[in-house]
Amino acid sequence: MNMHHGYPTETLARFLKARDWNVQKAHKMLIDCLQWRIQNEIDNILSKPIIPTDLYRAVRDSQLVGLSGYSKEGLPIIAFGVGLSTYDKASVNYYVQSHIQMNEYRDRVVLPTATEKYGWHISICLKVLDMTGLKLSALNQIKLLTTISTIDDLNYPEKTETYYIVNAPYIFSACWKAVKPLLQERTKRKIQVLQGCGRDELLKIMDYSSLPHFCRKEGSGSSRHSSNGALDNCFSLDHTFHQQLYNYIKKQATHIETGLPIKQGSVHVDFPEPDPEDTKIAKTIESEFHRLADQNGLCNSLNGLKVNGD
Repeated sequence: MNMHHGYPTETLARFLKARDWNVQKAHKMLIDCLQWRIQNEIDNILSKPIIPTDLYRAVRDSQLVGLSGYSKEGLPIIAFGVGLSTYDKASVNYYVQSHIQMNEYRDRVVLPTATEKYGWHISICLKVLDMTGLKLSALNQIKLLTTISTIDDLNYPEKTETYYIVNAPYIFSACWKAVKPLLQERTKRKIQVLQGCGRDELLKIMDYSSLPHFCRKEGSGSSRHSSNGALDNCFSLDHTFHQQLYNYIKKQATHIETGLPIKQGSVHVDFPEPDPEDTKIAKTIESEFHRLADQNGLCNSLNGLKVNGD
């Protein structure tokens, strides 16, 4: 098993960084990660496609994520449609499986390819989070999102240089105000909330062709079907990145199961216990959402009142 992809020192440094350079804690974290990988056969997850294709398309249409391009330095740009992801077209296991597959494909294929192309060791990426369409109903997804972020924190630490947040509605700003004080300084420094769709800021670090479709013009949100069709929409299964990823997984599956039909069904991965700090953040978001919902209910009932018979 090779989880360091030829860079053992950098891998150790990531785990140390994630545990504030405490050697004992970093060692435990690394051992736990290796055990999680062995117990859940993570090394084989890229040979287990989500099939049939219609099911995978449904996952892609409800878990909006994709690779939109590369920064000028060569860092992969991963885009997330946070506000419009519904996670309601398949079981939780499929969404977790798909997320881990993208992590593994990033580490085994995307980052080594970028390293070769740009001529320096690239082991991190940039993430652009689109908050278009964020609603109070997102509360239903907090458990799944906490599971996914816990898997990332514990098993793929320090893989993101910066998180850029764009198209943030009021509901995000209110939650951000409550959550920000709970974050570690290290995490806080990585998060940048940009004005509007963030286009001008992002163009300083990437070319227009790498800009996620929801950042391309003011007021443009991450609709599932962008005006320039699926080729521009990095969330779509028809986008080059997703086509390459899906074909890669299907090809790996036929290598392993030569002559046998590919198995259907999701991969069951053990969900790690969330870190107490993550639980606290999730609870804060939850109570903030409830507060906003109550406020909203009050506004709506006030709006419904007729004053002096008007």
